[in-house]
Amino acid sequence: MSEIKEIIDTLIEFRNARDWKQFHDSKNLAIAIGIEASELNELFLWKNAEESEMVDQERIKEELADVLCFAFLMAEKHGFDVKEIILEKIKKNNQKYPVDKAKGTAKKYNEL
Repeated sequence: MSEIKEIIDTLIEFRNARDWKQFHDSKNLAIAIGIEASELNELFLWKNAEESEMVDQERIKEELADVLCFAFLMAEKHGFDVKEIILEKIKKNNQKYPVDKAKGTAKKYNEL
């Protein structure tokens, strides 16, 4: 069993034991991802680059885990293989951001 499948299975077991599947429609999972991402962002709000590197690591881990949990549940709901969709996205981004044009710049692909 892959590590990702093990994580998803554990999340489903946790969710189902609490009868929360009823709340995990696509809309609510997407909103939950956004909310948890905002909570992660909040840790860095009003900090300069140096201060943002000193944010409490435990708080970062907790908020990042929340984002990942809901993202994994969304992937599972739609039957997506997490590894596959990430590798597909990297392949697409590799085409949009070729090394010779994108290296060292933060420009969007349509500005390269």
